[in-house]
Amino acid sequence: MNQEDLFKNIISHSKEYGFIFQSSEIYDGLSAVYDYGQMGAELKNNLRTFWWKSMVQMHQNIVGIDASIFMHPTTWKASGHVDAFNDPLIDNKDSKKRYRADVLIEEHIAKMMGKAEKEVEKAAKRFGESFDEALYRQTNPRVLEYIEKAKAIENTFKNALELNDLEGIKQLILDCEIVCPISGTKNWTEVRQFNLMFSTQMGSVSEDANTIYLRPETAQGIFVNFLNVQKTGRMKIPFGIAQTGKAFRNEIVARQFIFRMREFEQMEMQFFVRPGTEMTWYDYWKSTRMNWHHTLGFDVKKHQFHDHLKLAHYANAACDIEFEFPFGFKELEGIHSRTDFDLKKHETYSGKKLQYFDPELNESYVPYVVETSIGLDRLFLAVLSEAYKEQILPDGSQRVVLALPFALAPIKAAVLPLVNKDGLAEKAEEIVNALKYDFVIRTEAKDAIGKRYRRHDAIGTPFCITVDYETMENQTVTIRHRDTMEQHRMPIADLKAYLDTHVSLTSLLNKLA
Repeated sequence: MNQEDLFKNIISHSKEYGFIFQSSEIYDGLSAVYDYGQMGAELKNNLRTFWWKSMVQMHQNIVGIDASIFMHPTTWKASGHVDAFNDPLIDNKDSKKRYRADVLIEEHIAKMMGKAEKEVEKAAKRFGESFDEALYRQTNPRVLEYIEKAKAIENTFKNALELNDLEGIKQLILDCEIVCPISGTKNWTEVRQFNLMFSTQMGSVSEDANTIYLRPETAQGIFVNFLNVQKTGRMKIPFGIAQTGKAFRNEIVARQFIFRMREFEQMEMQFFVRPGTEMTWYDYWKSTRMNWHHTLGFDVKKHQFHDHLKLAHYANAACDIEFEFPFGFKELEGIHSRTDFDLKKHETYSGKKLQYFDPELNESYVPYVVETSIGLDRLFLAVLSEAYKEQILPDGSQRVVLALPFALAPIKAAVLPLVNKDGLAEKAEEIVNALKYDFVIRTEAKDAIGKRYRRHDAIGTPFCITVDYETMENQTVTIRHRDTMEQHRMPIADLKAYLDTHVSLTSLLNKLA
C-alpha cells in the first residue's frame, strides 16, 4: 500500500471508530476544523495527561498554569504577532489553489535530498555487503549534484526570507520549475504576506481599543504571568512554567487532516534560565524531548531534528523534532532559545519590570527562555499513524489493529461475556463495576466473540477479558492480548494488579527516569 492510500485509510478509520469527525458535518462541515469523538477524546486526554505528568509532576522546578485565551491586545503588539505573524502565500492562476510559498520550496528541497537518498539505496542493493556508504556519499557525482543543488536552493531561500524578499521567493519558485500539484502549471501570482491572527470585538478593553485577538499561541500567557508564578511559587532559576490549551490561526492553506487546523491545542513549557546558560539548556531540552517521544515506542528513525533556516524574531537558536507522517517528515515539536525577547518586550510595552533577583549573583536580570512547544493534535496524528496496522493473519484472514501504547489506549480493557445468557453478561458487569474506578473499562455482548475481539483491536483496546462458563465455576477469566492475540487464564481477583502493571501511565513515566 502506498503512503497516500494509507493516509486515506487512517482518516476513514478515524471516523468509523469514533476518533475524529468533521466539524458541523451535518451542515457540510467547516474547513480545517475537526471534532474529537468518544474514542478520540479519550486518546487525546491520555496524551495530554502523559505530557503534563512528565513535564510538571516529574520535575520539581516546573509548575503549570492555565491562562485565558483572551488577552489585552497590547500583548500581541509586544510579542510581535501584530506586525510579524505572517505566512508568504502564492496562488496558481489555473487551479485557483492557494499555497504557502515557503512550503512549496521546502518540499522541493526535500525531493532533491530524497533523490540523493534513492541513489544511495540503489547502490547499497547493487553492491551488497561490500558497499561503503560514507565513501559513496562523498564521491558519487549524482549524489553530490543533488545535495549541492538542494543546498544552493536552501541558501537562496534563507537569504530571501531574512530580507523578506517576496519577489526573490517567487523567482526561486520559477527557477526551480515548481508546478502546482493540481494544474501542473507554473502560472503563479505574486507572493504576498498574510497575517494569521483571528480578531474579534470585546465590549471595551480600554477607551481607544476594543479589537482583541484569539491567541495564536499559549506562550504569551506564561510570559505575562512570569512574576506572579515566580513570587507566589517562590521559584528559583532555572525553573519552568507549563501550559496546555487552545490556540487559533487563520490558516489559509490548511490541509492534511488534523495536521494543520485553524483551531488546535498546544502543550508548551517556557524554561527560565540565567543569561549565558541558555545554549546548555537548549541542548538539554532537545535531548529530553526526543527521549520523551521515543518512550512512545516509535522506531527511532521516525524522528529527526531539523534546524530552522530562518530564526524567528525572538530566537537565537531553534529546531524542530520532525516525525515521518504518511505524507513525509513534518514538524511535531519545536524547541527554541527565545533569549530575553519576550520579557523585555512586555517590560517596554507594560512599563512594569519583569526581572528576577538572583541571590547567588546578588543582582537582578531579565531571564533568558528556552521553549518546548508541541501540537497536541499533531501528536495525536503521529500516534494514530504509527499505531494503525493492516495485518494478514496465519489463517489468511485480515484484521485492522490500532497498536497504541497500552497506557494511551482509550479503553484499557473490554470485559466480554462469551454469550449473552446464563448470567455471563451480569458477571461481566460485576467485573466492570469493580474496575471502573481505576480504568476505562467497557463491556458488550452483541455479536460473536470473534467480531467483538476485532472491534476492540481496531480501537486499540490492549486486553479483552472473556467471561465464560468456567468463570462461573472458579472465578477465573481469559485475557486476550491485542498485539499477539495470545490468551491465558487469570483469577478475577488479580485483574486490578495486572492492569495496573500494564496500562497505567506509570509504565510510560518509568521510561523517563
